[in-house]
Amino acid sequence: MRRRLLVQVMAVAALPLFVAPAFTAGDSGGGGGSPTTTQCKKGEVWDKKKNKCVKPQYGMLDDDSIYEAGHDLAMAGRYDEAISVLTLAANKQDPRILNYLGYSHRHSGRVTVGLGYYEEALRIDPNYTLVREYLGEAHLQIGDLAGAQEQLKQIEMRTGKGSREYGMLSEQIDHFLRS
Repeated sequence: MRRRLLVQVMAVAALPLFVAPAFTAGDSGGGGGSPTTTQCKKGEVWDKKKNKCVKPQYGMLDDDSIYEAGHDLAMAGRYDEAISVLTLAANKQDPRILNYLGYSHRHSGRVTVGLGYYEEALRIDPNYTLVREYLGEAHLQIGDLAGAQEQLKQIEMRTGKGSREYGMLSEQIDHFLRS
Protein backbone atom coordinates (compact mmCIF):
# COMPACT_ATOMS: atom_id res chain seq x y z
CA MET A 1 0.00 0.00 0.00
CA ARG A 2 2.85 2.39 0.84
CA ARG A 3 4.50 1.64 -2.51
CA ARG A 4 1.27 2.40 -4.34
CA LEU A 5 0.87 5.69 -2.46
CA LEU A 6 4.50 6.60 -3.17
CA VAL A 7 4.05 5.88 -6.88
CA GLN A 8 0.87 8.00 -6.98
CA VAL A 9 2.55 10.91 -5.18
CA MET A 10 5.57 10.74 -7.49
CA ALA A 11 3.32 10.66 -10.57
CA VAL A 12 1.33 13.70 -9.49
CA ALA A 13 4.46 15.60 -8.46
CA ALA A 14 6.25 14.82 -11.72
CA LEU A 15 3.36 15.56 -14.08
CA PRO A 16 4.10 19.28 -14.59
CA LEU A 17 7.62 18.37 -15.66
CA PHE A 18 6.36 16.34 -18.61
CA VAL A 19 3.52 18.38 -20.05
CA ALA A 20 4.80 19.65 -23.37
CA PRO A 21 3.39 22.72 -25.10
CA ALA A 22 2.72 20.93 -28.40
CA PHE A 23 -0.87 19.85 -29.03
CA THR A 24 -2.10 17.60 -31.79
CA ALA A 25 -5.44 15.87 -32.01
CA GLY A 26 -8.08 14.70 -34.39
CA ASP A 27 -11.10 12.56 -34.80
CA SER A 28 -10.58 8.89 -34.12
CA GLY A 29 -11.58 7.27 -37.30
CA GLY A 30 -10.56 8.85 -40.54
CA GLY A 31 -14.07 8.09 -41.79
CA GLY A 32 -16.27 10.63 -43.52
CA GLY A 33 -13.33 12.42 -45.08
CA SER A 34 -12.23 14.04 -41.81
CA PRO A 35 -8.50 14.21 -41.10
CA THR A 36 -7.08 11.73 -38.66
CA THR A 37 -4.98 12.73 -35.68
CA THR A 38 -1.78 12.35 -37.63
CA GLN A 39 -2.92 14.63 -40.46
CA CYS A 40 -3.10 17.81 -38.35
CA LYS A 41 0.19 19.69 -38.14
CA LYS A 42 2.07 19.51 -34.87
CA GLY A 43 0.58 22.07 -32.53
CA GLU A 44 -2.96 21.76 -33.96
CA VAL A 45 -6.08 19.77 -33.16
CA TRP A 46 -9.02 18.72 -35.32
CA ASP A 47 -12.10 20.80 -34.55
CA LYS A 48 -15.19 18.84 -35.62
CA LYS A 49 -17.39 21.93 -35.50
CA LYS A 50 -15.14 23.99 -37.76
CA ASN A 51 -14.18 20.94 -39.81
CA LYS A 52 -10.49 21.87 -39.85
CA CYS A 53 -7.27 21.76 -37.85
CA VAL A 54 -6.88 24.68 -35.42
CA LYS A 55 -4.59 25.82 -32.60
CA PRO A 56 -6.04 24.43 -29.36
CA GLN A 57 -7.29 26.44 -26.43
CA TYR A 58 -8.39 25.13 -23.05
CA GLY A 59 -12.09 24.35 -23.07
CA MET A 60 -12.43 24.20 -26.87
CA LEU A 61 -12.75 20.39 -27.02
CA ASP A 62 -15.07 18.12 -25.06
CA ASP A 63 -13.50 15.32 -23.03
CA ASP A 64 -14.64 12.61 -25.44
CA SER A 65 -12.81 14.35 -28.29
CA ILE A 66 -9.76 14.81 -26.08
CA TYR A 67 -9.82 11.12 -25.17
CA GLU A 68 -10.14 10.06 -28.83
CA ALA A 69 -7.30 12.34 -29.90
CA GLY A 70 -5.05 11.27 -27.01
CA HIS A 71 -5.78 7.62 -27.73
CA ASP A 72 -5.01 8.05 -31.43
CA LEU A 73 -1.77 9.89 -30.72
CA ALA A 74 -0.67 7.28 -28.19
CA MET A 75 -1.42 4.44 -30.62
CA ALA A 76 0.57 6.31 -33.28
CA GLY A 77 3.58 6.43 -30.94
CA ARG A 78 3.32 10.20 -30.45
CA TYR A 79 3.38 9.94 -26.68
CA ASP A 80 4.38 13.47 -25.66
CA GLU A 81 1.72 14.92 -27.93
CA ALA A 82 -0.83 12.49 -26.46
CA ILE A 83 0.10 13.66 -22.97
CA SER A 84 -0.30 17.28 -24.00
CA VAL A 85 -3.75 16.66 -25.43
CA LEU A 86 -4.95 14.44 -22.59
CA THR A 87 -4.01 17.04 -19.99
CA LEU A 88 -6.58 19.38 -21.61
CA ALA A 89 -9.43 17.24 -20.25
CA ALA A 90 -11.80 19.02 -17.92
CA ASN A 91 -12.48 15.82 -15.97
CA LYS A 92 -9.10 14.93 -14.49
CA GLN A 93 -10.66 11.81 -12.93
CA ASP A 94 -11.82 10.17 -16.18
CA PRO A 95 -10.30 6.67 -16.04
CA ARG A 96 -9.96 6.59 -19.85
CA ILE A 97 -7.87 9.77 -19.77
CA LEU A 98 -5.79 8.51 -16.83
CA ASN A 99 -5.23 5.19 -18.63
CA TYR A 100 -3.77 6.80 -21.75
CA LEU A 101 -1.74 9.27 -19.69
CA GLY A 102 -0.26 6.20 -17.98
CA TYR A 103 0.27 4.44 -21.29
CA SER A 104 1.95 7.46 -22.88
CA HIS A 105 4.24 8.14 -19.94
CA ARG A 106 5.17 4.45 -19.69
CA HIS A 107 6.03 4.23 -23.39
CA SER A 108 8.04 7.45 -23.10
CA GLY A 109 10.24 5.75 -20.51
CA ARG A 110 8.56 7.30 -17.45
CA VAL A 111 7.26 4.00 -16.10
CA THR A 112 6.86 5.21 -12.51
CA VAL A 113 4.71 8.13 -13.65
CA GLY A 114 2.66 5.74 -15.78
CA LEU A 115 2.14 3.41 -12.82
CA GLY A 116 0.68 6.29 -10.83
CA TYR A 117 -1.86 7.08 -13.53
CA TYR A 118 -2.87 3.42 -13.84
CA GLU A 119 -3.32 3.11 -10.08
CA GLU A 120 -5.46 6.25 -10.01
CA ALA A 121 -7.64 4.95 -12.86
CA LEU A 122 -8.17 1.68 -10.98
CA ARG A 123 -9.00 3.53 -7.77
CA ILE A 124 -11.86 5.15 -9.70
CA ASP A 125 -12.89 2.06 -11.70
CA PRO A 126 -11.45 -1.22 -10.41
CA ASN A 127 -13.19 -3.14 -13.22
CA TYR A 128 -11.43 -1.30 -16.06
CA THR A 129 -9.57 -4.30 -17.44
CA LEU A 130 -7.67 -2.43 -20.15
CA VAL A 131 -5.94 -0.46 -17.38
CA ARG A 132 -5.16 -3.75 -15.66
CA GLU A 133 -3.62 -5.11 -18.86
CA TYR A 134 -1.41 -2.04 -19.28
CA LEU A 135 -0.55 -2.03 -15.57
CA GLY A 136 0.53 -5.66 -15.88
CA GLU A 137 2.72 -4.75 -18.85
CA ALA A 138 4.25 -1.92 -16.80
CA HIS A 139 5.05 -4.38 -14.01
CA LEU A 140 6.81 -6.60 -16.53
CA GLN A 141 8.71 -3.58 -17.83
CA ILE A 142 10.22 -3.06 -14.37
CA GLY A 143 10.79 -6.81 -13.83
CA ASP A 144 7.87 -7.35 -11.43
CA LEU A 145 6.44 -10.68 -12.61
CA ALA A 146 4.30 -11.11 -9.49
CA GLY A 147 2.66 -7.72 -10.07
CA ALA A 148 1.85 -8.67 -13.67
CA GLN A 149 0.46 -12.04 -12.62
CA GLU A 150 -1.75 -10.32 -10.04
CA GLN A 151 -3.23 -8.09 -12.76
CA LEU A 152 -3.81 -11.17 -14.95
CA LYS A 153 -5.64 -12.81 -12.05
CA GLN A 154 -7.75 -9.66 -11.55
CA ILE A 155 -8.65 -9.58 -15.26
CA GLU A 156 -9.61 -13.27 -15.15
CA MET A 157 -11.88 -12.65 -12.14
CA ARG A 158 -13.69 -9.90 -14.06
CA THR A 159 -13.85 -11.23 -17.62
CA GLY A 160 -12.60 -14.79 -17.66
CA LYS A 161 -9.79 -16.08 -19.84
CA GLY A 162 -11.50 -15.25 -23.13
CA SER A 163 -11.11 -11.47 -23.08
CA ARG A 164 -8.70 -9.55 -25.28
CA GLU A 165 -7.05 -8.02 -22.19
CA TYR A 166 -6.47 -11.44 -20.61
CA GLY A 167 -5.00 -12.82 -23.83
CA MET A 168 -2.70 -9.85 -24.39
CA LEU A 169 -1.31 -9.80 -20.84
CA SER A 170 -1.00 -13.58 -20.73
CA GLU A 171 1.02 -13.43 -23.95
CA GLN A 172 3.27 -10.71 -22.51
CA ILE A 173 3.86 -12.76 -19.36
CA ASP A 174 4.73 -15.84 -21.43
CA HIS A 175 7.17 -13.75 -23.48
CA PHE A 176 8.70 -12.38 -20.26
CA LEU A 177 9.18 -15.89 -18.88
CA ARG A 178 10.86 -17.07 -22.12
CA SER A 179 13.31 -14.13 -22.13
